[in-house]
Amino acid sequence: MPDVTTNSAEAASTAAQHQGEAAFFDVDNTLMKGASLFHVARKMYQKKAFTLRDVAGFAWKQAKFILRGENMNDVHSVQDSAQKIAAGISADFIRQLGEEVYDEMIVSKIWPGTRALTQEHLKSGRQVWLVTATPVEVAGVIAERLHLTGALGTVAEIEDGIYTGKLVGEILHGPAKGRAVRELAETQNLDLSRCWAYSDSYNDIPLLTAVGNPVAVNPDTKLRRHAREHNWPIYDYRSGRRAATLGLQAATGVGVVYGLWKGIASMRRK
Repeated sequence: MPDVTTNSAEAASTAAQHQGEAAFFDVDNTLMKGASLFHVARKMYQKKAFTLRDVAGFAWKQAKFILRGENMNDVHSVQDSAQKIAAGISADFIRQLGEEVYDEMIVSKIWPGTRALTQEHLKSGRQVWLVTATPVEVAGVIAERLHLTGALGTVAEIEDGIYTGKLVGEILHGPAKGRAVRELAETQNLDLSRCWAYSDSYNDIPLLTAVGNPVAVNPDTKLRRHAREHNWPIYDYRSGRRAATLGLQAATGVGVVYGLWKGIASMRRK
């Protein structure tokens, strides 16, 4: 028992030392491989919420996202399509769908290295938040399953328990992430100069520069260059980093698209 008491005292001391600190993690390509919203779309197709053609469009954007990183046009295109599709669907259904998506698709795609980072921050007594353009309902499921503090995500308008197809505010992406983190810091009494942020995308510079300790994880080309210029840490958990050559990237892209299409075709037959 004395050992337990000592450990508890040390944990309490560590937590007190890091009070007012937090770590913020992007989700897509940072915490997990690929785009979480694609898996939501795929599951909605399985639930017959929309057509094969819709999923094919999502699949192509997912393939591009894995190969070359985030593209704002694709992000907004997928988000707009998802909003229209979600109109008239119950919030309870989306919450249940988020649980299924995590168990069947997302959990196996989480980068072990990034997962370990979240746990180290938690052990140090810091809050750990997800900050993502993914719907907040799905982001919340991911945070709960990983035992994180919470999640900030895109918020859809709900009336009488049903999605209207409109957003509350804006897509949580780019500059919106920086604003959301600053607002959270005020309500949680966080000192952002002592906080951490992790992302793969140059589009998340507003998030990364909002804190005192920015880290590039699986960075796209522009973010890698920016991180080197500013002497930020760079963690890359991808096997062999990305593809070593443009030719290999192209070959991989064909494989990704073909694999996605085969998976969708299989779902259609079922």
